Amino acid sequence: MGRTFLVTGGAGFIGSNYAHYLQQHHPDYRMVIYDKLTYAGNLDNLKDILADHRSAFIQADICDAESVRQAIRQYGVDTIVNFAAESHVDRSILDAEAFIKTGVYGTYVLLEAAREFELRYHQVSTDEVYGDVPLGSSLETDPLCPNSPYSASKASGDLMVRAYHVTYGLNTTITRGSNTFGPYQYPEKVLPVFITNAIDDEALPMYGDGQQVRDWLYVMDHCSGIDLVVHRGLTGEAYNIGGDNERRNLDITLLILEMLGKPSRLIHFVQDRPGHDRRYSVDSRKLIDLGWQRSQDFVADLQTTLRWYSNNEWWWRKIKSGAYREYYQRQYGQRAVLGTYP
Repeated sequence: MGRTFLVTGGAGFIGSNYAHYLQQHHPDYRMVIYDKLTYAGNLDNLKDILADHRSAFIQADICDAESVRQAIRQYGVDTIVNFAAESHVDRSILDAEAFIKTGVYGTYVLLEAAREFELRYHQVSTDEVYGDVPLGSSLETDPLCPNSPYSASKASGDLMVRAYHVTYGLNTTITRGSNTFGPYQYPEKVLPVFITNAIDDEALPMYGDGQQVRDWLYVMDHCSGIDLVVHRGLTGEAYNIGGDNERRNLDITLLILEMLGKPSRLIHFVQDRPGHDRRYSVDSRKLIDLGWQRSQDFVADLQTTLRWYSNNEWWWRKIKSGAYREYYQRQYGQRAVLGTYP
């Protein structure tokens, strides 16, 4: 029998995709999916995973130290991969408290458990911890300069991970991924919102002028980078995972509409969000030197993503109702429409 992973936040977007990656690439491993099942945690993401006898699911909060310790003892966990996070910048602007609890205190709880049981610990972070990057690309040694409550909570978690390595000698690594897209992404992030809205011929609310630049990374490339660092990364180190695929939000939206055969007039420019970083960019050479390769076919990966949302309306239609509609209206309903795309 191989290793036993505790995958926290494993019912979310990247976490559930990583669970699929582990199942495919490490068939001798056991997985314990640990998730609080907040609005973005979804057991539908794990149907095939949880049908496998090698996997188990625990509904609990990473801030609950006893539940974490019990899971480790019960299943003989030797590795924690922490995806658990409140993950959307817009929500952090509306209400930061949950982000601080999960991203800072929750990380502390997991690190304490890893120290107590002498576990391998990996932290899944984000390129947003570097803040706005007008020129060039962020290196892992660059200062952290977060500009939203979300990115500040992630940066705080990263610093806590570093401190536990330096102070206690804990075997830790960190990955900082760029904007990730693919199946099972909760429809609040820009791609799933725009894809599902476009399918229904609804307006696509584009922040500001749409010139913000993001580096787009397919979720399975992100997962392969995480897995490589978990298995071969140097202890105490951080690794960037970038798509090397910088695109303006407007350009990627026009591409989505073209692929779906929808008109560009669906784009509605709306009032920008506070503190919106203009550009993110990370340098992934350190991870490439470790042996990582990305797919290098963004258009094909985007087409795969569009097909998934088109073929799995059962998954997202029940999400985009009830509490989601209330959030959507709260987020976009009061924003002034600045114009539509020609």
